[in-house]
Amino acid sequence: MSEKEDAGGPVPKKKKGGIVKIALLVVGVLVLVGGGVGGGLYLSQSGLMSAHAEAPDAHLPKLVPKAEEKRASLGGDGEHGGETSEPTPPAAGAEKYASNYYVLDKPFTANLQDSVHFIQVGLAISTPYDDRVLVNLKTHEIAVRSAVLMALSDTDENQVFTAQGKEQLQKRLAKAINNVLQQKEGFGGVSNVYFTNFVVQ
Repeated sequence: MSEKEDAGGPVPKKKKGGIVKIALLVVGVLVLVGGGVGGGLYLSQSGLMSAHAEAPDAHLPKLVPKAEEKRASLGGDGEHGGETSEPTPPAAGAEKYASNYYVLDKPFTANLQDSVHFIQVGLAISTPYDDRVLVNLKTHEIAVRSAVLMALSDTDENQVFTAQGKEQLQKRLAKAINNVLQQKEGFGGVSNVYFTNFVVQ
């Protein structure tokens, strides 16, 4: 008699691990589903998947459309009476974004490069961004003043006597101020620098 035969006849073959495989598959699916649900609950509780979560650049200043620009209104006596609440749409050919201005209170005085002359300028700064750029300027005004003085002292005498040279100086000053704000706040935002006074002696 063969080993597979018993007194009553042939013995059926055993199923090798069929039930064990199904059980492991079911347990694996349950673990994956449970882990996904648990992970989703954790993320929603921590606010990482919240619909109200801030975008990565939410802390950066935003461009202000011209239609939202704050305009000064003239009172009956010709004085500035405050700001109007009515938006002013841009005229054809005008800039698309509003200009926000900040005047640096004290003038800047510096010696010109390789010269016996010195320069004294008053500056105003404009930005098309919201008030956060102006707050950053006020916060870091000491560093901004230092950068402006360095740029002025690196200016050649011949440059300050021509309109083209003054325009180049404006661009250099705007770049110097943006570099300071970029270093301190991660965002520059200054579009133009204007001279409120300009004296060379």
